[in-house]
Amino acid sequence: MPIPFCDGLSRRDALRVGTAALFGSALGLPHLLRASSEAKAKKDVSLIFIFLHGGQSHIDTFDLKPDAPAEFRGDFSPAKTKIPGLQICDLLPKVAGQVDKFSLIRSFRHHNSDHGPADHYILTGYFPAAGFNPSLSPNNQRPCVGSVVSKKLGPKGSVPAYVALPKVHPSGGAAYLGANHAPFVIDADPSAPNFSVPDLVPPPAIASNRLDDRKKLLETVDRFHKSAEVKANPTAGALTAFRDKAFDLMTSRQAKEAFNIHAEADKLRDEYGRHSLGQSCLMGRRLVEAGVRCVTIDHSNWDTHDGNFAVLKNSLLPMYDSAISTLFRDLSDRGLLDSTMVVVTGEFGRTPRINKNAGRDHWGPAFTVLLGGGGIKPGVVVGKTDARAEKPASDPYGPEDLFATMYTCMGIDPKDEAHTPDGRPIALVNNGKVMTELV
Repeated sequence: MPIPFCDGLSRRDALRVGTAALFGSALGLPHLLRASSEAKAKKDVSLIFIFLHGGQSHIDTFDLKPDAPAEFRGDFSPAKTKIPGLQICDLLPKVAGQVDKFSLIRSFRHHNSDHGPADHYILTGYFPAAGFNPSLSPNNQRPCVGSVVSKKLGPKGSVPAYVALPKVHPSGGAAYLGANHAPFVIDADPSAPNFSVPDLVPPPAIASNRLDDRKKLLETVDRFHKSAEVKANPTAGALTAFRDKAFDLMTSRQAKEAFNIHAEADKLRDEYGRHSLGQSCLMGRRLVEAGVRCVTIDHSNWDTHDGNFAVLKNSLLPMYDSAISTLFRDLSDRGLLDSTMVVVTGEFGRTPRINKNAGRDHWGPAFTVLLGGGGIKPGVVVGKTDARAEKPASDPYGPEDLFATMYTCMGIDPKDEAHTPDGRPIALVNNGKVMTELV
């Protein structure tokens, strides 16, 4: 059974294969890849954004406080890493062996500790304004990072510019950028033995070499796209372009190869871990290697109000250790780390003080963000928290600064603007500053 979040909202891990929504953030194949050529990349850097949905405990992973009182420090111990003086949780030995490939922001913080608003903040760089409804899907008031990347950089080849897996987060949509820049959503778990992306396969009754004939026939009988109604309805008119892209994608060898995780060696799949996080990270590597600009990975459930230490030790940290360490090593081995930025974060941290259920609650005032590759200096620790990991003691940074740094490394000017349908300009980043320690 899926584990519900503390707010009672349903965020399932049991995924439907091949489902798609028509006009939200979750777009299936018929609403893909309307290319944007409005901006050209100054740098050819892709992004894998790994969202630890629920909130990772910073004090139990990358910011341990062994000298704090027992009600703060928890059950785990710090361990040495490849970098002298840098210690992380002893339950992350494989990650410890890759610390020379990424950096940590230990002084990250923001002002909200509720899932919905904090999710939106971390995924868009904008804290939601009045009227935000976290129960909607999509709920974006501002576009997600992947949609901005799609808008500013556009797709490469026949693969989508922005892919969400194994599902799309409710704040993973395009907002006012429009359906053209919503993600292609796999909506299936890559760790499933029978995993496939059915939207890339023609219907069984139609041989692939007959698709072109079917397309021509459809164009002949479908006269709606020439009618006055379509001319007055841009959304309906866009469907024809999306449909054409759908045919192109179904016949694209590049796209089929990118999504075929079964082509990977069993040994490497085992090293990533035969679980959702591990296989999603492996799929992310395959997709950026094939030309996808941005991959978001939504991994649940890090909302450890109860039994925090048992859940981390027996489930979450072993998955994290295999997936994240192998992703960095694999990108490096393939020569992709310089051109691929990886960001790993939850929407907030966990309370340094342990609650009565041996758990930790939501904590926005301080947490740790991991990022590396794509021009980020490796092996750097930015900032620190106080003696109990409750708040930054130096160099505080927040979501705006993270987005300014990500966009700069990708060749996107964070001071640039996007426009709402009525022409109102909105800055990509709201007063964020590039973290010069990392760039």
